[in-house]
Amino acid sequence: MGFGIKTDFATGRKLDLNKSYRLLVKPVIESKGLICTRADEIPHSGAIDTPMYRELLQADLVIADLSTANPNALYELGVRHALKPRTTIVISEDKMPYPFDLNHIKITAYSHLGDAIDFEEVERFRKVLGETIDSVLQIEDIDSPVYTFLNLVPPSLLEKLTSENDQQAEGASSNEDEPQNIQTLALLTEQGEQALDKYQFADARTFFNSALLMGKYKIGNTKGSVNSYLIHRLALSTYKSKEPDEVTALNDALLLLKDLDLEHTNDPETVALAGAIEKRWYECSHGEERLSASILYYQRGYYLLNNRYNGINLAFMLDYRAQSALCTSKFERIADLVSAGRLRKEVLIMCEKEWEEITSRQNKNSMSASLLKNDDFSFSQQKADKEQLFWILINKAEANFGLGNTAEYEQAVAQAAKMEHENWMMTSMQDQIEKLKPMIKGHELIKE
Repeated sequence: MGFGIKTDFATGRKLDLNKSYRLLVKPVIESKGLICTRADEIPHSGAIDTPMYRELLQADLVIADLSTANPNALYELGVRHALKPRTTIVISEDKMPYPFDLNHIKITAYSHLGDAIDFEEVERFRKVLGETIDSVLQIEDIDSPVYTFLNLVPPSLLEKLTSENDQQAEGASSNEDEPQNIQTLALLTEQGEQALDKYQFADARTFFNSALLMGKYKIGNTKGSVNSYLIHRLALSTYKSKEPDEVTALNDALLLLKDLDLEHTNDPETVALAGAIEKRWYECSHGEERLSASILYYQRGYYLLNNRYNGINLAFMLDYRAQSALCTSKFERIADLVSAGRLRKEVLIMCEKEWEEITSRQNKNSMSASLLKNDDFSFSQQKADKEQLFWILINKAEANFGLGNTAEYEQAVAQAAKMEHENWMMTSMQDQIEKLKPMIKGHELIKE
Protein backbone atom coordinates (compact mmCIF):
# COMPACT_ATOMS: atom_id res chain seq x y z
CA MET A 1 0.00 0.00 0.00
CA GLY A 2 0.98 3.62 -0.22
CA PHE A 3 2.00 5.51 2.89
CA GLY A 4 1.45 9.04 4.13
CA ILE A 5 -1.19 11.34 2.66
CA LYS A 6 -2.05 10.55 -0.95
CA THR A 7 -4.43 12.22 -3.39
CA ASP A 8 -7.23 10.11 -4.83
CA PHE A 9 -7.34 11.60 -8.32
CA ALA A 10 -10.69 9.98 -9.06
CA THR A 11 -12.37 12.14 -6.40
CA GLY A 12 -9.79 14.85 -5.67
CA ARG A 13 -9.74 13.89 -1.98
CA LYS A 14 -6.70 13.47 0.23
CA LEU A 15 -6.53 10.12 2.03
CA ASP A 16 -4.35 9.50 5.06
CA LEU A 17 -3.15 5.98 4.28
CA ASN A 18 -1.12 5.83 7.49
CA LYS A 19 -4.43 5.90 9.37
CA SER A 20 -5.77 3.10 7.19
CA TYR A 21 -2.72 1.00 8.05
CA ARG A 22 -2.43 1.91 11.72
CA LEU A 23 -6.12 1.70 12.58
CA LEU A 24 -7.69 -0.78 10.15
CA VAL A 25 -5.01 -3.24 9.07
CA LYS A 26 -2.07 -3.68 11.43
CA PRO A 27 -4.05 -4.30 14.67
CA VAL A 28 -6.07 -7.05 12.99
CA ILE A 29 -3.01 -8.83 11.59
CA GLU A 30 -1.17 -8.72 14.91
CA SER A 31 -4.25 -9.99 16.75
CA LYS A 32 -3.87 -13.18 14.69
CA GLY A 33 -0.35 -13.75 16.01
CA LEU A 34 1.27 -12.63 12.75
CA ILE A 35 4.10 -10.14 12.27
CA CYS A 36 2.88 -7.19 10.20
CA THR A 37 5.31 -5.30 7.97
CA ARG A 38 4.60 -2.60 5.42
CA ALA A 39 7.12 -1.96 2.63
CA ASP A 40 8.44 1.23 4.22
CA GLU A 41 9.11 -0.72 7.45
CA ILE A 42 11.53 -3.18 5.80
CA PRO A 43 15.12 -2.54 7.00
CA HIS A 44 17.54 -2.31 4.08
CA SER A 45 20.83 -0.66 3.27
CA GLY A 46 20.64 -0.70 -0.53
CA ALA A 47 17.80 -0.91 -3.02
CA ILE A 48 14.42 -1.90 -1.57
CA ASP A 49 13.66 -4.18 -4.54
CA THR A 50 15.35 -7.37 -3.31
CA PRO A 51 13.87 -7.46 0.21
CA MET A 52 10.48 -6.35 -1.14
CA TYR A 53 10.32 -9.16 -3.70
CA ARG A 54 11.53 -11.62 -1.07
CA GLU A 55 8.69 -10.59 1.22
CA LEU A 56 6.14 -10.89 -1.61
CA LEU A 57 7.38 -14.44 -2.25
CA GLN A 58 7.82 -15.67 1.31
CA ALA A 59 5.06 -13.93 3.28
CA ASP A 60 2.38 -16.24 4.71
CA LEU A 61 -0.15 -13.53 3.91
CA VAL A 62 -0.15 -10.40 1.75
CA ILE A 63 -2.73 -7.62 2.00
CA ALA A 64 -2.77 -5.16 -0.89
CA ASP A 65 -4.54 -1.82 -0.33
CA LEU A 66 -5.23 -0.32 -3.76
CA SER A 67 -6.72 2.95 -2.50
CA THR A 68 -5.98 5.99 -4.71
CA ALA A 69 -5.14 3.48 -7.49
CA ASN A 70 -1.57 3.49 -6.25
CA PRO A 71 0.55 2.17 -9.15
CA ASN A 72 3.19 0.65 -6.86
CA ALA A 73 0.58 -1.28 -4.90
CA LEU A 74 -1.06 -2.48 -8.13
CA TYR A 75 2.28 -3.66 -9.51
CA GLU A 76 3.22 -5.42 -6.26
CA LEU A 77 -0.18 -7.13 -6.20
CA GLY A 78 0.52 -8.42 -9.70
CA VAL A 79 3.91 -9.74 -8.57
CA ARG A 80 2.33 -11.51 -5.61
CA HIS A 81 -0.38 -13.05 -7.81
CA ALA A 82 2.35 -14.35 -10.13
CA LEU A 83 4.41 -15.77 -7.27
CA LYS A 84 1.74 -17.28 -5.03
CA PRO A 85 -1.54 -19.05 -5.83
CA ARG A 86 -3.22 -18.14 -2.52
CA THR A 87 -3.23 -16.13 0.76
CA THR A 88 -3.52 -12.72 -0.89
CA ILE A 89 -6.20 -10.28 0.29
CA VAL A 90 -7.15 -7.17 -1.70
CA ILE A 91 -8.72 -4.16 0.02
CA SER A 92 -9.44 -0.57 -0.98
CA GLU A 93 -11.25 2.58 0.00
CA ASP A 94 -14.84 2.22 -1.18
CA LYS A 95 -14.90 5.11 -3.69
CA MET A 96 -12.10 3.68 -5.81
CA PRO A 97 -13.20 2.78 -9.37
CA TYR A 98 -11.79 -0.70 -9.96
CA PRO A 99 -9.69 -1.28 -13.10
CA PHE A 100 -11.09 -3.81 -15.57
CA ASP A 101 -8.58 -6.52 -14.70
CA LEU A 102 -9.62 -6.38 -11.04
CA ASN A 103 -13.37 -6.61 -11.60
CA HIS A 104 -13.40 -10.37 -11.03
CA ILE A 105 -11.23 -10.25 -7.88
CA LYS A 106 -12.79 -10.04 -4.44
CA ILE A 107 -11.97 -6.61 -3.00
CA THR A 108 -12.92 -5.84 0.59
CA ALA A 109 -13.85 -2.17 0.85
CA TYR A 110 -13.63 0.28 3.73
CA SER A 111 -14.90 3.83 4.07
CA HIS A 112 -12.33 6.61 4.43
CA LEU A 113 -13.45 10.15 5.23
CA GLY A 114 -10.23 11.76 3.98
CA ASP A 115 -8.48 12.98 7.13
CA ALA A 116 -10.64 10.77 9.33
CA ILE A 117 -12.07 7.28 9.66
CA ASP A 118 -15.33 6.75 11.52
CA PHE A 119 -15.36 4.83 14.84
CA GLU A 120 -18.07 2.44 13.65
CA GLU A 121 -16.22 1.84 10.39
CA VAL A 122 -13.10 0.83 12.32
CA GLU A 123 -15.09 -1.73 14.31
CA ARG A 124 -16.89 -3.04 11.21
CA PHE A 125 -13.82 -3.35 8.98
CA ARG A 126 -11.62 -4.88 11.66
CA LYS A 127 -14.21 -7.62 12.08
CA VAL A 128 -14.53 -8.21 8.33
CA LEU A 129 -10.78 -8.26 7.75
CA GLY A 130 -10.21 -10.58 10.71
CA GLU A 131 -12.75 -13.06 9.34
CA THR A 132 -11.20 -12.81 5.87
CA ILE A 133 -7.72 -13.53 7.24
CA ASP A 134 -9.01 -16.57 9.13
CA SER A 135 -10.65 -17.83 5.97
CA VAL A 136 -7.70 -17.50 3.58
CA LEU A 137 -5.28 -19.06 6.08
CA GLN A 138 -7.49 -22.08 6.70
CA ILE A 139 -8.95 -22.76 3.26
CA GLU A 140 -6.83 -23.98 0.35
CA ASP A 141 -8.75 -21.99 -2.28
CA ILE A 142 -6.72 -20.24 -4.98
CA ASP A 143 -7.17 -16.47 -4.97
CA SER A 144 -4.62 -15.53 -7.65
CA PRO A 145 -6.20 -15.06 -11.11
CA VAL A 146 -2.89 -16.14 -12.64
CA TYR A 147 -3.09 -19.57 -11.00
CA THR A 148 -6.85 -19.74 -11.50
CA PHE A 149 -6.56 -19.59 -15.28
CA LEU A 150 -3.10 -21.06 -15.89
CA ASN A 151 -1.68 -24.40 -14.79
CA LEU A 152 1.52 -23.16 -13.13
CA VAL A 153 3.94 -24.38 -10.49
CA PRO A 154 4.78 -21.71 -7.89
CA PRO A 155 8.43 -20.59 -8.11
CA SER A 156 10.90 -21.22 -5.31
CA LEU A 157 14.18 -19.61 -4.31
CA LEU A 158 14.57 -21.70 -1.18
CA GLU A 159 18.20 -22.71 -1.70
CA LYS A 160 19.38 -19.20 -2.53
CA LEU A 161 17.36 -17.60 0.26
CA THR A 162 18.58 -20.12 2.81
CA SER A 163 22.17 -19.36 1.83
CA GLU A 164 21.56 -15.62 2.15
CA ASN A 165 19.88 -16.06 5.53
CA ASP A 166 22.85 -18.13 6.78
CA GLN A 167 25.25 -15.40 5.70
CA GLN A 168 23.16 -12.75 7.42
CA ALA A 169 23.05 -14.83 10.59
CA GLU A 170 26.85 -15.24 10.56
CA GLY A 171 27.27 -11.50 10.06
CA ALA A 172 24.90 -10.76 12.92
CA SER A 173 26.68 -13.14 15.32
CA SER A 174 30.06 -11.61 14.56
CA ASN A 175 28.76 -8.13 15.33
CA GLU A 176 26.66 -8.85 18.40
CA ASP A 177 28.51 -6.26 20.47
CA GLU A 178 28.06 -3.51 17.86
CA PRO A 179 25.00 -1.22 18.21
CA GLN A 180 22.38 -1.79 15.54
CA ASN A 181 21.09 1.47 14.01
CA ILE A 182 19.02 0.42 11.02
CA GLN A 183 16.93 3.29 9.70
CA THR A 184 13.73 2.41 7.87
CA LEU A 185 11.66 4.68 5.68
CA ALA A 186 8.81 4.41 8.19
CA LEU A 187 11.03 5.49 11.08
CA LEU A 188 12.45 8.47 9.22
CA THR A 189 9.02 9.73 8.16
CA GLU A 190 7.65 9.25 11.67
CA GLN A 191 10.54 11.28 13.08
CA GLY A 192 9.89 13.93 10.46
CA GLU A 193 6.20 14.15 11.38
CA GLN A 194 7.05 14.39 15.07
CA ALA A 195 9.45 17.26 14.35
CA LEU A 196 6.74 19.06 12.34
CA ASP A 197 4.29 18.65 15.23
CA LYS A 198 6.85 20.36 17.49
CA TYR A 199 7.52 23.11 14.88
CA GLN A 200 11.13 21.92 14.61
CA PHE A 201 11.19 22.58 10.89
CA ALA A 202 14.95 22.29 10.35
CA ASP A 203 14.95 18.86 12.00
CA ALA A 204 11.90 17.81 9.99
CA ARG A 205 13.69 18.89 6.82
CA THR A 206 16.64 16.65 7.70
CA PHE A 207 14.46 13.61 8.38
CA PHE A 208 12.35 13.92 5.22
CA ASN A 209 15.43 14.58 3.10
CA SER A 210 17.02 11.40 4.51
CA ALA A 211 13.84 9.48 3.71
CA LEU A 212 13.97 10.64 0.10
CA LEU A 213 17.65 9.78 -0.19
CA MET A 214 16.79 6.18 0.69
CA GLY A 215 15.08 6.11 -2.68
CA LYS A 216 18.12 7.67 -4.38
CA TYR A 217 16.20 10.93 -4.89
CA LYS A 218 17.92 13.85 -6.60
CA ILE A 219 16.55 17.35 -7.19
CA GLY A 220 15.67 17.67 -10.85
CA ASN A 221 14.20 14.17 -11.07
CA THR A 222 11.11 15.06 -13.11
CA LYS A 223 10.30 11.54 -14.28
CA GLY A 224 7.55 11.11 -11.72
CA SER A 225 9.26 8.31 -9.76
CA VAL A 226 9.48 10.24 -6.50
CA ASN A 227 7.08 9.88 -3.58
CA SER A 228 4.74 12.88 -3.62
CA TYR A 229 3.99 12.64 0.11
CA LEU A 230 7.68 12.91 1.02
CA ILE A 231 8.21 15.77 -1.44
CA HIS A 232 5.24 17.65 0.07
CA ARG A 233 6.53 17.22 3.60
CA LEU A 234 10.09 18.15 2.65
CA ALA A 235 8.89 21.25 0.76
CA LEU A 236 6.72 22.29 3.72
CA SER A 237 9.48 21.86 6.29
CA THR A 238 11.97 23.57 3.94
CA TYR A 239 10.01 26.78 3.47
CA LYS A 240 8.91 26.86 7.11
CA SER A 241 12.53 26.47 8.29
CA LYS A 242 13.56 29.79 6.68
CA GLU A 243 17.12 28.46 6.41
CA PRO A 244 19.66 29.63 5.40
CA ASP A 245 17.34 32.60 4.83
CA GLU A 246 13.63 32.82 4.05
CA VAL A 247 13.83 33.63 0.33
CA THR A 248 16.36 30.84 -0.30
CA ALA A 249 14.18 28.40 1.63
CA LEU A 250 11.13 29.42 -0.43
CA ASN A 251 13.05 28.93 -3.68
CA ASP A 252 14.36 25.52 -2.55
CA ALA A 253 10.84 24.42 -1.60
CA LEU A 254 9.45 25.44 -4.98
CA LEU A 255 12.22 23.55 -6.78
CA LEU A 256 11.18 20.42 -4.89
CA LEU A 257 7.57 20.78 -6.06
CA LYS A 258 8.71 21.16 -9.65
CA ASP A 259 9.87 17.55 -9.45
CA LEU A 260 6.15 16.68 -9.19
CA ASP A 261 5.52 18.29 -12.60
CA LEU A 262 4.12 21.39 -10.93
CA GLU A 263 3.04 23.09 -14.15
CA HIS A 264 0.79 20.20 -15.23
CA THR A 265 -0.12 18.17 -12.14
CA ASN A 266 -3.71 17.60 -11.12
CA ASP A 267 -2.72 17.01 -7.50
CA PRO A 268 -4.48 19.72 -5.41
CA GLU A 269 -2.04 19.21 -2.54
CA THR A 270 0.93 20.08 -4.76
CA VAL A 271 -0.60 23.23 -6.27
CA ALA A 272 -2.01 24.46 -2.92
CA LEU A 273 1.42 24.15 -1.33
CA ALA A 274 2.93 26.01 -4.28
CA GLY A 275 0.30 28.72 -3.78
CA ALA A 276 1.28 29.08 -0.12
CA ILE A 277 4.98 29.34 -1.01
CA GLU A 278 4.36 31.96 -3.70
CA LYS A 279 2.08 33.89 -1.31
CA ARG A 280 4.78 34.08 1.32
CA TRP A 281 7.38 34.97 -1.31
CA TYR A 282 5.21 37.86 -2.51
CA GLU A 283 4.85 39.10 1.06
CA CYS A 284 8.64 39.01 1.45
CA SER A 285 9.63 40.77 -1.76
CA HIS A 286 6.35 42.11 -3.22
CA GLY A 287 7.27 40.83 -6.67
CA GLU A 288 4.09 40.91 -8.72
CA GLU A 289 5.11 37.76 -10.58
CA ARG A 290 4.84 35.98 -7.21
CA LEU A 291 1.38 37.40 -6.67
CA SER A 292 0.21 36.19 -10.08
CA ALA A 293 1.74 32.74 -9.54
CA SER A 294 0.10 32.35 -6.15
CA ILE A 295 -3.32 33.24 -7.56
CA LEU A 296 -2.93 30.78 -10.42
CA TYR A 297 -1.94 27.95 -8.06
CA TYR A 298 -4.77 28.63 -5.63
CA GLN A 299 -7.23 28.83 -8.54
CA ARG A 300 -6.07 25.45 -9.82
CA GLY A 301 -6.28 24.01 -6.30
CA TYR A 302 -9.80 25.38 -5.78
CA TYR A 303 -11.07 23.98 -9.07
CA LEU A 304 -9.39 20.62 -8.46
CA LEU A 305 -10.49 20.36 -4.83
CA ASN A 306 -13.34 22.67 -3.89
CA ASN A 307 -12.42 23.20 -0.23
CA ARG A 308 -12.37 26.07 2.27
CA TYR A 309 -8.56 26.25 2.52
CA ASN A 310 -8.07 26.96 -1.17
CA GLY A 311 -11.14 29.20 -1.27
CA ILE A 312 -10.20 31.46 1.64
CA ASN A 313 -6.62 31.85 0.40
CA LEU A 314 -7.68 32.55 -3.17
CA ALA A 315 -10.05 35.27 -1.92
CA PHE A 316 -7.21 36.81 0.11
CA MET A 317 -4.85 36.84 -2.89
CA LEU A 318 -7.51 38.44 -5.11
CA ASP A 319 -7.78 41.25 -2.56
CA TYR A 320 -4.00 41.61 -2.79
CA ARG A 321 -4.19 41.87 -6.57
CA ALA A 322 -7.00 44.42 -6.42
CA GLN A 323 -4.60 46.75 -4.59
CA SER A 324 -1.65 46.06 -6.90
CA ALA A 325 -0.45 47.47 -10.18
CA LEU A 326 -1.63 44.28 -11.88
CA CYS A 327 -5.11 45.82 -11.92
CA THR A 328 -4.82 48.59 -14.49
CA SER A 329 -8.39 49.87 -14.25
CA LYS A 330 -11.21 50.38 -11.78
CA PHE A 331 -13.19 47.62 -13.50
CA GLU A 332 -10.40 45.05 -13.01
CA ARG A 333 -10.24 45.95 -9.32
CA ILE A 334 -14.00 45.58 -8.98
CA ALA A 335 -13.87 42.20 -10.74
CA ASP A 336 -11.31 40.88 -8.22
CA LEU A 337 -13.20 42.28 -5.25
CA VAL A 338 -16.48 40.75 -6.41
CA SER A 339 -14.81 37.39 -6.99
CA ALA A 340 -13.21 37.53 -3.54
CA GLY A 341 -16.59 38.23 -1.95
CA ARG A 342 -18.25 35.36 -3.76
CA LEU A 343 -15.48 32.99 -2.73
CA ARG A 344 -15.92 33.96 0.92
CA LYS A 345 -19.64 33.26 0.72
CA GLU A 346 -18.84 29.83 -0.72
CA VAL A 347 -16.34 29.25 2.10
CA LEU A 348 -19.01 30.05 4.70
CA ILE A 349 -21.29 27.42 3.16
CA MET A 350 -18.44 24.87 3.24
CA CYS A 351 -17.72 25.73 6.88
CA GLU A 352 -21.30 25.09 7.91
CA LYS A 353 -21.45 21.81 6.02
CA GLU A 354 -18.15 20.50 7.38
CA TRP A 355 -19.01 21.61 10.93
CA GLU A 356 -22.27 19.67 10.73
CA GLU A 357 -20.52 16.55 9.41
CA ILE A 358 -17.90 16.51 12.18
CA THR A 359 -20.22 17.34 15.08
CA SER A 360 -22.80 14.84 13.82
CA ARG A 361 -20.13 12.13 13.76
CA GLN A 362 -18.96 13.11 17.24
CA ASN A 363 -22.49 12.95 18.61
CA LYS A 364 -23.10 9.57 17.03
CA ASN A 365 -19.89 8.16 18.45
CA SER A 366 -20.54 9.55 21.93
CA MET A 367 -23.77 7.56 22.03
CA SER A 368 -21.87 4.31 21.53
CA ALA A 369 -19.74 3.90 24.65
CA SER A 370 -18.32 0.59 23.42
CA LEU A 371 -16.64 2.40 20.52
CA LEU A 372 -14.89 4.98 22.69
CA LYS A 373 -11.87 2.92 23.58
CA ASN A 374 -8.73 4.30 25.16
CA ASP A 375 -6.61 3.47 22.15
CA ASP A 376 -4.58 5.26 19.53
CA PHE A 377 -7.58 5.57 17.24
CA SER A 378 -9.96 7.33 19.62
CA PHE A 379 -7.27 9.71 20.84
CA SER A 380 -5.91 10.66 17.40
CA GLN A 381 -9.38 11.00 15.86
CA GLN A 382 -10.70 13.23 18.62
CA LYS A 383 -7.58 15.39 18.37
CA ALA A 384 -7.95 15.67 14.59
CA ASP A 385 -11.65 16.56 14.87
CA LYS A 386 -10.97 19.30 17.43
CA GLU A 387 -8.27 20.79 15.24
CA GLN A 388 -10.52 20.76 12.18
CA LEU A 389 -13.34 22.44 14.10
CA PHE A 390 -10.94 25.16 15.24
CA TRP A 391 -9.78 25.84 11.66
CA ILE A 392 -13.38 25.91 10.44
CA LEU A 393 -14.05 28.72 12.93
CA ILE A 394 -10.88 30.55 11.83
CA ASN A 395 -11.89 30.32 8.16
CA LYS A 396 -15.40 31.40 9.08
CA ALA A 397 -14.03 34.40 10.96
CA GLU A 398 -11.81 35.50 8.08
CA ALA A 399 -14.59 35.07 5.52
CA ASN A 400 -16.99 37.17 7.60
CA PHE A 401 -14.34 39.84 8.18
CA GLY A 402 -13.70 40.05 4.44
CA LEU A 403 -17.44 40.40 3.81
CA GLY A 404 -17.80 43.12 6.42
CA ASN A 405 -19.91 40.96 8.76
CA THR A 406 -18.38 42.31 11.98
CA ALA A 407 -20.73 40.62 14.46
CA GLU A 408 -20.33 37.20 12.82
CA TYR A 409 -16.55 37.67 12.70
CA GLU A 410 -16.33 38.49 16.40
CA GLN A 411 -18.60 35.57 17.29
CA ALA A 412 -16.44 33.07 15.37
CA VAL A 413 -13.23 34.43 16.94
CA ALA A 414 -14.71 34.23 20.44
CA GLN A 415 -15.88 30.66 19.83
CA ALA A 416 -12.44 29.64 18.49
CA ALA A 417 -10.69 31.22 21.46
CA LYS A 418 -12.59 28.91 23.82
CA MET A 419 -11.35 25.82 22.00
CA GLU A 420 -8.10 24.04 22.79
CA HIS A 421 -5.42 25.24 20.35
CA GLU A 422 -1.77 26.15 19.94
CA ASN A 423 -0.96 29.86 20.28
CA TRP A 424 0.41 30.08 16.75
CA MET A 425 -2.90 28.96 15.29
CA MET A 426 -4.75 32.01 16.60
CA THR A 427 -1.77 34.27 15.86
CA SER A 428 -1.77 33.20 12.20
CA MET A 429 -5.41 34.26 11.88
CA GLN A 430 -4.77 37.60 13.58
CA ASP A 431 -1.84 38.26 11.24
CA GLN A 432 -4.08 37.51 8.27
CA ILE A 433 -6.74 39.90 9.53
CA GLU A 434 -4.19 42.68 10.02
CA LYS A 435 -3.12 42.24 6.39
CA LEU A 436 -6.76 42.31 5.29
CA LYS A 437 -7.72 45.52 7.10
CA PRO A 438 -6.18 48.00 4.63
CA MET A 439 -7.35 45.92 1.67
CA ILE A 440 -10.98 45.82 2.82
CA LYS A 441 -11.21 49.58 2.32
CA GLY A 442 -11.13 48.93 -1.40
CA HIS A 443 -14.48 47.16 -1.10
CA GLU A 444 -16.13 50.58 -0.99
CA LEU A 445 -15.83 50.43 -4.79
CA ILE A 446 -18.52 47.77 -5.05
CA LYS A 447 -20.95 49.08 -2.43
CA GLU A 448 -24.06 50.86 -3.57
